[in-house]
Amino acid sequence: MTTLLIVLLAGIAAGALNSVGGGGSFVAFPALVAVGVGAVTANAATTVALLPGGLASLWVYRRDLEPLPSTSIRVLTWTSVVGGALGAVLLLTLPSESFDAVVPWLLAFATLVLAFGRRIAKSLKTTIAGRPTIVAGQLVLSIYGGYFGGASGLMMVAFWSIAASIDPGRVNPLRMAQMAAIYLTAAIVFLAASDVLSESLKLLLMLTGAILGGFGGATLARKLPTPVLRGIVVTSAAAMTIGYFLVNR
Repeated sequence: MTTLLIVLLAGIAAGALNSVGGGGSFVAFPALVAVGVGAVTANAATTVALLPGGLASLWVYRRDLEPLPSTSIRVLTWTSVVGGALGAVLLLTLPSESFDAVVPWLLAFATLVLAFGRRIAKSLKTTIAGRPTIVAGQLVLSIYGGYFGGASGLMMVAFWSIAASIDPGRVNPLRMAQMAAIYLTAAIVFLAASDVLSESLKLLLMLTGAILGGFGGATLARKLPTPVLRGIVVTSAAAMTIGYFLVNR
C-alpha cells in the first residue's frame, strides 16, 4: 500500500510541476526507480504516465496558445512529433550511460539561459531567429525529450527565450502543447516496443495522479502573474539542477 501511495503522490506532484513550469519527470522517474522499477522501464513509464496529465493541462491552456514570432504552431508541433519518436527509438536501442553524464550540465545551461537569457539577448542586440534555426533547435530538444525527457520543457523555454526573444512567462501554453506532442509519439513507441505494461498498476496510479495534478496545476498557473510564473520556472529549474548534480555525484 505504501508503495502504491508513493507512486500516486509522485504522479500528482509531477503533473502539477509540469503544468506550472516543467520538470515533473524528476519526481516521477526517481519514484518509480525507488519502488523497484528498472531504469529504462521507469523512464518509458514516466513518459506514458505523464502524457494524460500534459493533455489535461493543455486543455486548460487551449485558449492561451500563441505561436513564436517566426514559426507557426503547426510547424513546431510536427517537429516535436518527429523528434519525440526518434528520441524514444534511441532510448530503446542505445546505452544511456554516456548521455546521463551530460544531463546535469544541460540542466545547468538551461537554468542559466532561463535566468539571464533575455538580458543576454538584449545586451547582444540579437534579432529573432528564422524558421530553420527554430525548427532545428526544436528537433534536437524533441529528440532529447523522447529519449530522456528530464527538463526538456525547461530547455525548450530557454531556447525560445533566446532564439525568439520571447518572455519565458508567456510561453507556458506553447510549452505544454509541444511536450504533449513529444510525449504522445514517444508513448506510442514505448507501448509498442518496451515492457512498460509489465508495471501496469503502478503506471495506472501515476497516470491518474498526473491527470489530477496537471489539471489543478494548470488552473492555478493561469491565474498567476507573468513575473511570478517566471520566478517559479527559474526556481524549479535551479532546484532540479542542483538536485541532479547531488544525486549523480
